[in-house]
Amino acid sequence: MITKGVKDLRYYDSEIIIKRNNIRNIFITKSKNVKTGDIQCMSNDDLKIIFDLYDEIFFNNYFRENFKGTLKFSLSTRMTSAAGKTIYSRKIKLLEEAQESYEIRMGIKFFFEYYKVERDKIVSGIKTKDSLEAFQIVFEHELCHLIELHLYKESSCKKIRFKTMVYNMFAHTDVVHQLPSQKEIISEKYGLIIGQKVSFLNDGKTYNGFIYKINKRATVMVKDNKGTYGDEMGNVYSKWYVQFEKLNY
Repeated sequence: MITKGVKDLRYYDSEIIIKRNNIRNIFITKSKNVKTGDIQCMSNDDLKIIFDLYDEIFFNNYFRENFKGTLKFSLSTRMTSAAGKTIYSRKIKLLEEAQESYEIRMGIKFFFEYYKVERDKIVSGIKTKDSLEAFQIVFEHELCHLIELHLYKESSCKKIRFKTMVYNMFAHTDVVHQLPSQKEIISEKYGLIIGQKVSFLNDGKTYNGFIYKINKRATVMVKDNKGTYGDEMGNVYSKWYVQFEKLNY
């Protein structure tokens, strides 16, 4: 290990694997909800537990001993692209240390639905073996955002400083995840993709259109002279929200 301060921490790959696995094992013993590598239930308290373990095992208790602000942790079922997010005040550069406030929010559905697609799940360049490992690696990414925000009052995972930090601390070789998205899960289950032509029945009438978006339901655009949506070709559409089971294709 090479260290001068929390931003300069650097671990060898073998050290990182050992530390990550230690956190995993201790977390499973401490958590009331997560008892295996398959995350089925989780609470905000679990995030506090795993944060304290990272602070102790990777950061040498930097936050416990030096951070004077406020840290919050939350889970979200509404995050559809980012699996993690670090939230902070836009006035961060004007705040005193004791006024600093950050929230790490994790998109828990990505981990609940980890097994719904049969393929490798790559997170930050690392092939993960289960949903708990994927969760840890996303959490590590957010921890580097937290450190950057705390030390420099700004953070961007597209810039070299972040990429260097996340590689030195956690051996991440990328800054994106390839966890199953809702679109991919729906495509796997129903064989539906964006742009696909479909039809559906409503009040005894058949409507024909194409899939414009896939979320909890399909957004279907149907040609309609009285519609309010247009395209570059001059076509006019009405928008329908249709349950996947009611689509024909």
